Amino acid sequence: MTLTEREAAVAAHLSQSYPWKDRFCWLSQTGSTNDVLKQLAREGAAEGTVVIADQQINGHGRLGRSFYSPPGSGVYLSVLLRPKCAPPDLLHATCAVGVAMCDAVERVTGFRPSVKWTNDLVVEKRKLGGILTELGLTVSGDISYLIAGIGLNCLQKAEDFPPEIRSMATSLEMVTGATIQREALAASMMESLFEMSRNLLTGKGAMLEQYRRDCVTIGKEISLVRGQEITRGTALDVDENGALVVAFSDGTVRAVNSGEVSVRGMYGYV
Repeated sequence: MTLTEREAAVAAHLSQSYPWKDRFCWLSQTGSTNDVLKQLAREGAAEGTVVIADQQINGHGRLGRSFYSPPGSGVYLSVLLRPKCAPPDLLHATCAVGVAMCDAVERVTGFRPSVKWTNDLVVEKRKLGGILTELGLTVSGDISYLIAGIGLNCLQKAEDFPPEIRSMATSLEMVTGATIQREALAASMMESLFEMSRNLLTGKGAMLEQYRRDCVTIGKEISLVRGQEITRGTALDVDENGALVVAFSDGTVRAVNSGEVSVRGMYGYV
């Protein structure tokens, strides 16, 4: 399937009411869809611009980690939004994207994944996909853009993953037993992200309620890792800003906004 055919296949799955049909592309290869969109955003690209790639050679997630993005196997997609608000109003953005992606997957496959706080889509302790949200600010500190990037494993079999992540990764085909039409999934992701953008500021409470239902971290023992320091605790809740509320072993309770939180036993974390 050529790129124009693939783009036409995505467009065929989009509803008539989807307003951004004129501003998406599917690239054969790129370094990172987020990085492409950041450049386009700086050049004045319109809200709703979407970049999809068949392969990323420099896909990355939080804390600079790489995201395995082989050709022909997943959907690697980023959307450009231009919300009119202050940066603190978007502290829940990654949670909102997580809910939108669970919605998108469920609509196409009938199966709803879970979320590991804050940005991993998971199935039974294996990673299905990842989310990276990035803000661009003006010189005065206002928001210039919000980019949400998502990578979803679709067609891989267990042996397709590198040995070092094979026990920690999964794909929609492995989970459902069905071949996933990536163009249909990409269209579903685009529509879910559009709906999310409409409610990002006004529907925050409902988004976070759904996020709590989807989040497998709540109620689990966790390890909070900051550099070489590891602190144990139990995840109690996700607060109104998307932070994780943790009861620590010293008896204190506080919200965690930064650092690396790992669920004990998930992905081999301790």
